[in-house]
Amino acid sequence: MILPGATLGVLGGGQLGRMFTAEAQRMGYRVLVLDPDLHAPAAQLADFHIARPWTDMEALTEVAEKCAAVTIEFENIPADVLRALAAHVEVRPCGDAVAATQDRLDEKAFLNGIGIATTEWAPIRSSDHLRDAWLAIGEVAGVLKTARMGYDGKGQAMVTSAVRLATAYDRLGNVPCVLERRVALEREVSVMVARAADGTMATWPVAENVHRNGILHTSVVPAMVSDTIAAEARLMAERIVAALDYVGVMGVECFVADGGRLLVNELAPRPHNSGHWTLDACVTSQFEQQVRIVAGLPLGDTRALSPIAMINLLGELWRDGEPRWDRALRIPGVRLHLYGKQEARSGRKMGHLTAVADSATDALERALEGWEAVGTE
Repeated sequence: MILPGATLGVLGGGQLGRMFTAEAQRMGYRVLVLDPDLHAPAAQLADFHIARPWTDMEALTEVAEKCAAVTIEFENIPADVLRALAAHVEVRPCGDAVAATQDRLDEKAFLNGIGIATTEWAPIRSSDHLRDAWLAIGEVAGVLKTARMGYDGKGQAMVTSAVRLATAYDRLGNVPCVLERRVALEREVSVMVARAADGTMATWPVAENVHRNGILHTSVVPAMVSDTIAAEARLMAERIVAALDYVGVMGVECFVADGGRLLVNELAPRPHNSGHWTLDACVTSQFEQQVRIVAGLPLGDTRALSPIAMINLLGELWRDGEPRWDRALRIPGVRLHLYGKQEARSGRKMGHLTAVADSATDALERALEGWEAVGTE
């Protein structure tokens, strides 16, 4: 057990690292951030910042010397870096568990191997596999995704024919990809799950998500799904982290297909955008839980205290100047979270709003009202 006063390390300095840092400091810990960006959001709050690449061995040695334990806020840090660091300091989650989620081909094979349903998919490792992959998904509309990297809609393309598949594969750089069959959806949901080193687990209530242009737009809790589907999603998330021997907080994104079939879309081996609402509506947020797990403390209570909605604030809102936050904050139950990013760009997540209310519907209405009100016109 690592008690307050010790230094916890986080690899990655984005907004997830910033929220982790704030929760850790609230609990009495110091935080060291390793991120090459001098202006990284987490570095603005951290007690220590090493502005070097995650693969810099001197930097990793310094992290190991200064930190009692280390976590991540960015899943694409090389697994070998985590394995090397683990020889000198506790790393949660470990490199092997993270590696299984860094490649979509490996991830889907793992999920199917433990009996977790996904959309129909086929691997594409070279142009020679295009025809077989198209046949494998039934020669219907699909989504082509790069096997590695890619997020918020990046590294993806919709395809509706074998010809368009070939064109899309070329446009994505002829790198290994996965082709997924498109399915008719009732809704998209996600569940955050935590697993401690002793194997104890906890999940938060299921969130219902809406995406725009591949980027999460809103998350609402509780999700408009049956109790059966919600329970199935939470149990499925626990099966996944147990099978991976995963220690940390994970986001599990799911599709609810026509007929109520639950299909896992992707895994995020870290706190997740669709779990930010936990900061304002739960006994224990996903970030406090991450601190508890890294420090070896007992898991916290994951109950939601109120219905809540979250809406992302993208760079477009800054097109005509600083948004009018006062207009949103006049709305009862609305809270503002900004990430301290230096440059507002189209599609870039700059912050989020949350709104609590007596029902999920009312919470979403308040969040949307706040989002629409901040425009500078």
